[in-house]
Amino acid sequence: MPTTPADPDRWLRRARTVTLLSLAGGLWSSLLLPAVGLFRATGGSWPAVGGAVGIVLFAATQGAAVHAAVTPWLDDRTRRRRRLAFVGATVLSVPLVAPLAAGSWPSWAWLGASVVGTAPLLGPVRALLPVTAGALLVAATVAGLTGGSVVRYLVVTGGVGLGIAAVNGLQLWFWDLLLQARQGQEARARLAATEERLRFAREVHDVLGHALTVIALKAELAARLAPVDAERAGREADEVRRLAATALDEVRDAVHGYRRVDLADQVAAVGQVLRSCGVRATVRLPDVDLPAGTAAQFAAVLREASTNVLRHSRAGWCRIEISVEDEMARMTVANDGASTPGPDGRSHGLAGLTERLAAVGGALAVRRDGDVFTLDATVPAAA
Repeated sequence: MPTTPADPDRWLRRARTVTLLSLAGGLWSSLLLPAVGLFRATGGSWPAVGGAVGIVLFAATQGAAVHAAVTPWLDDRTRRRRRLAFVGATVLSVPLVAPLAAGSWPSWAWLGASVVGTAPLLGPVRALLPVTAGALLVAATVAGLTGGSVVRYLVVTGGVGLGIAAVNGLQLWFWDLLLQARQGQEARARLAATEERLRFAREVHDVLGHALTVIALKAELAARLAPVDAERAGREADEVRRLAATALDEVRDAVHGYRRVDLADQVAAVGQVLRSCGVRATVRLPDVDLPAGTAAQFAAVLREASTNVLRHSRAGWCRIEISVEDEMARMTVANDGASTPGPDGRSHGLAGLTERLAAVGGALAVRRDGDVFTLDATVPAAA
């Protein structure tokens, strides 16, 4: 099972909850049928008590094991303990549940079907065959010892169990695909950050490498000339100072270029992230380049707006539009799926943006029309 960070995001938690409820509903519904044997138990109260204990232990350990199967941020030790507890409860269920309603209702056969159905969640697919074979063997033995129908026991354990296993295996496969997709997004983001760091490192190396080599040679020459030709040594030392100042200016230019906001690239990157999350993103940019100050303000707005789209909505579409009119630049970010509680004008992120834009003569406004949330930011084009 793939692993994820210890604190998964809200979107992954919601998908996990849906998967867990779906799996639990399918498995636990098969536990209601063994409970029918409690009402058909004969021969005193002890068979019913033993059967009830066996069913409860089986259901509790099975629920814990299934929970671990779709909770990949659990440690391996906890996951292994839950599996072993489920195996132990399954073994105990044979003497406890098998005598329940013996001969009149296949109580343990339904538990056997649940065991087969759980197999794809707790191990590799290849384990399904030996688990099914073992469950069928136990079911046939129980039927023979309790006077039940062997055919009926085998049909319930094998037929129903394999059907449950197919459904559960399909759901677990989709869950694994979801985890892999999210891990792919995170890996792509880390790779992009690493590539940018390498690019900047190469640029700094190119800028400083030659300059530092020349400075080192000039300094060595000045040191050698100092005892014999002080005047020339002074000129070389002055050249070293000039080279160092030039290298410093070049590094500052490189850092300035690195920090300079490329708004078009950031908008394109945000659009790609939205599309990778299933949101239809539409981007419209002005024909003219925005000043660096305006681009920096809009970059901050874009980061907050895209975060709100992903965290506070179930957006199916998102529109990002930047325009320039009458010496004012405007950014509009609109999305649907905002029916759930989300950010409003008093949220910390939006409040901080409001103050930031106001400091440069801009403004921020948000509105909600049904499930459509719109954020409008205006900044002087020459900010």
